[in-house]
Amino acid sequence: MNILVTGGAGFIGSNFIRHILKKYPDFSVTNLDKLTYAGNLNNLKDLEGNANYKFIKGDIADKRTVFKILRFNKIDAVINYAAETHVDRSILDPDAFVRTDVIGTYNLLEGVKEFKIAKFIQISTDEVYGSIDKGKFTEESPLLPNSPYSSSKAAGDLLCRSYVKTYGLPVVITRSCNCYGPFQYPEKLISLFITNLLEDKKIPLYGRGLNVREWLYVADHCNAVDFILHKGEAGEIYNIGSGVEKKNSEITGLILEQLDKGSEMIEYIKDRPGHDLRYALNARKLEKLGWQTEFDFERAIKETVRWYKQNDWWWRPLKSGEYLEYYKKQYKIAL
Repeated sequence: MNILVTGGAGFIGSNFIRHILKKYPDFSVTNLDKLTYAGNLNNLKDLEGNANYKFIKGDIADKRTVFKILRFNKIDAVINYAAETHVDRSILDPDAFVRTDVIGTYNLLEGVKEFKIAKFIQISTDEVYGSIDKGKFTEESPLLPNSPYSSSKAAGDLLCRSYVKTYGLPVVITRSCNCYGPFQYPEKLISLFITNLLEDKKIPLYGRGLNVREWLYVADHCNAVDFILHKGEAGEIYNIGSGVEKKNSEITGLILEQLDKGSEMIEYIKDRPGHDLRYALNARKLEKLGWQTEFDFERAIKETVRWYKQNDWWWRPLKSGEYLEYYKKQYKIAL
């Protein structure tokens, strides 16, 4: 199988590419990534020289680039990880989110239609459902996004649905809870807090840390998308969840404990606008097909802390700006 992975230099996309090439030696992967601040070629440094892997710098919002790749690379399946994802950044600059998450998704759908691609998987988020006080979101829950980020992802999902209904395209939408693990850009809660503490810096906690998130180890997410690639039905939506819900204050406490730091390292800051209180997913639909999580949360969070402790070569240049300066010159990346 020849797969096009968009956004493959990012956190989850790079983990997925590594997963696929390790598990399926006869598969080929083309990685299309714009290399914005969160796209890091060091995420896939170990694949340099792999004959089954090819990197192309490009933007899914550029239709000509998308069509050229699909035309000349004999792609069997497209998996769209490419997205602007950080809520705080979406509040400051919604334009980039609309361009990538909406226009980019549209271009991919047009390409799948034009070149009769066998499968298109849209990687989405639980945030499109909005916030929920009790119970869990199912795939039939209404979309009630509360940030420019989640709104742009919801718009992309609705475009996908329309292309299924109107053109019969083989599209599958996945909606996952919060992921964590190796190679996550140090702006998200877990990766930021770990790296800040390793630098002996305080960690910024919104409000009183009462917001609740469901947490999924990135390897479990990769397994889920792999499972959906092979067994997911066209036109369906699948929630990817773990059932592990934690307050942000609980996550903070676990990380402090792992790094032998005290509560004096917490800096409570003003809550951000439109901050959803709780996300929680019902993933029984996918579980009934045969998928289940493999990684215990306590073990996986310890492994995540260990990885960042042992791989400061990867994250320190990101936080200092060295990486961006280098790749800005090399690839003329957008900041």
